[in-house]
Amino acid sequence: MKGKTAIVTGSTSGIGLGMARALGGAGVNLMLNGFGDAAQIEALRAGLAKEFGVKVGYSGADMSKPDQIHAMVRAATEEFGSVDILVNNAGIQHTAPVESFPLERWDAVLAINLSSVFHATQAALPGMRARNWGRIVNIASVHGLVGSVEKVAYVAAKHGVLGLTKVVALETAKTPITCNAICPGWVLTPLVQQQIDARAKRDGMPIDQAKAEMLREKQPSGDFATPEQIGALCVFLCSDAAAQIRGAALPVDGAWLAQ
Repeated sequence: MKGKTAIVTGSTSGIGLGMARALGGAGVNLMLNGFGDAAQIEALRAGLAKEFGVKVGYSGADMSKPDQIHAMVRAATEEFGSVDILVNNAGIQHTAPVESFPLERWDAVLAINLSSVFHATQAALPGMRARNWGRIVNIASVHGLVGSVEKVAYVAAKHGVLGLTKVVALETAKTPITCNAICPGWVLTPLVQQQIDARAKRDGMPIDQAKAEMLREKQPSGDFATPEQIGALCVFLCSDAAAQIRGAALPVDGAWLAQ
């Protein structure tokens, strides 16, 4: 994969950063994307370029804006010459019962967690077809396969990501382009930490206890998956060894779905 280029959305922290680091370690040039302090993002960009000896760019494209997503793909193509790997990772969360779920949060979660996957794929796929090679890796969730209370928008979006993954896999089945989804369970990221903190505050318990209870409820291993593990799976899916893995939903969930 050395010399190829990847866009990783939502890659300034958490799972996205883990995947960017794994791809950079495999010699892949990177287009980072995400929100955050400009100076910190520049330090991250420069640090990854130096550590892995690859070219690293950054796009601040808002994943809720289709025109900005298409512009990001064009910019990466102009800067690096191609977009060979697309990792659709950007996501947000909001929890509330269905009947009181804020309409604007429904729209935002669907836009960033689902529609952005479509728009980025639509923008990147023609170039992959022209070069006759490509890898699309969508970060779904175990919530693409099962539900949980008070997560109606997130669960709906992630189920949609798996459907989209299957369609793209079928439409590219006779080409050297693959499309698959990774379905993490609990991974200790800033997004999950927010849920742990909210649980601790709600139930008046220490953070460590809230963390242990969250894992005990869903993830039988009792351990969080790590961004590094998700990154390693992403690199595998981009390799020749995974050329016939197509349209798959691959859980990394500590036996969550085995129950």
